[in-house]
Amino acid sequence: MAADRRIVIENCAIATVDATDTEYASGHVVLAGNRIESLGEGRAPEGLEDVARRIDASGHLVTPGLINTHHHFYQWITRGLATDHNLFDWLVALYPVWARIDEPMVRAAARGSLAMMARGGVTTAMDHHYVFPHGSGDLSGAIIGAAREMGVRFTLARGSMDRSEKDGGLPPDFAVETLEDALAATEETVREHHDASFGAMTQVAVAPCSPFSVSTELLRDGAQLARRLGVRLHTHGSETVEEEKFCHELFGMGPTDYFESTGWLGEDVWMAHCVHMNDSDIAAFARSRTGVAHCPSSNARLAAGIARVPDMLAAGVPVGLGVDGTASNESGELHTELRNALLINRLGAHKERALNARQALRLGTYGGAQVLGRASETGSLEPGKLADLVLWKLDTLAHASIADPVTALVFGAAAPVTASFVNGRQIVEDGRLLTVDEDAVARATRDEARRLAEIAARG
Repeated sequence: MAADRRIVIENCAIATVDATDTEYASGHVVLAGNRIESLGEGRAPEGLEDVARRIDASGHLVTPGLINTHHHFYQWITRGLATDHNLFDWLVALYPVWARIDEPMVRAAARGSLAMMARGGVTTAMDHHYVFPHGSGDLSGAIIGAAREMGVRFTLARGSMDRSEKDGGLPPDFAVETLEDALAATEETVREHHDASFGAMTQVAVAPCSPFSVSTELLRDGAQLARRLGVRLHTHGSETVEEEKFCHELFGMGPTDYFESTGWLGEDVWMAHCVHMNDSDIAAFARSRTGVAHCPSSNARLAAGIARVPDMLAAGVPVGLGVDGTASNESGELHTELRNALLINRLGAHKERALNARQALRLGTYGGAQVLGRASETGSLEPGKLADLVLWKLDTLAHASIADPVTALVFGAAAPVTASFVNGRQIVEDGRLLTVDEDAVARATRDEARRLAEIAARG
């Protein structure tokens, strides 16, 4: 849409998720091009020029688009496997399968993962892809192409592994890269695809996989590479007690201290999970402004534990929400993580005071923008920010008797998405994607899942 053309959304409840959590019981939002021009109580101002479209959003809540801060798209074609395993056993069971992925599989899986998130209100997605089997094709290009086709804002966390079975790691030997190849390919991906400009649709982060699948040299050199190129850093951290034991045995220190020793704490870093964090760890993350991607469903699926999210937030740690790979969160949806984050954290030490509905919504929006380094662009509804927003339908049987719309969205059933806008472009209408054929995506993912299963079975 041209910058001087406007879309006017009216008669809706609005949760801006700005610094003071401003809300309007019945308000309006005006989009101009790819930006939010204005918003407020009541109807839009009279006399607006160049209005291309008016939307009567009665019965809806408008929020910032959801922001996913951790995912593994390729796992879409290995859902439903190893369902009763902890993390290490799950990895041992699945790495031999994942080590046989190729470009068509990754493209289909990325389209499936993105489609499921986008139709559920995600406007900014990320993918931590770290499996690059020899001769598998242009996997990074396939993932980025799928995101561009879907129309979502996207960060590719270009992952890597160089610690295989022969080095005491978990991945098969042919599924890892050498230190030199991993660094070179990561730099090439950043230089080819990363866009540092305001409103960028594609960005790239440097993302060695985890302490138990990469060498100390890859972590240290990866951090130096990211800072030389001016991009963010991402990895897994403190996910399980087994990981903590591994770090103590191999490095003589816990995960947080190990990360700090390799340059992996800082405001340009975010880590997935961070379940097993003591007070000192949380203080180190707060002091350095290191971010956290909280993945409640995956942590529960793999019996990893309950992350101390209330304590992190109280200390000032940036925290967003993540789907995680769909081999450990088969639904592949982020809007259900709002509810799951709230409920699971109430099982922890803080009980009913752990999180409330508005804190959960903030995790999934502004918190995610902070973690991805994009809080000045998106994550809240404010004039001048990018036009990334969602209209949630809350007047149906599922939600109509809940008076507070934010409570309805977080505590209630998964709300239908009537419209989702990214960069001012509508990508979802009445729960269906406008950018791709969902049925075709489903068929392709089913076919590629079967092909991968057949190849893996042959060994």
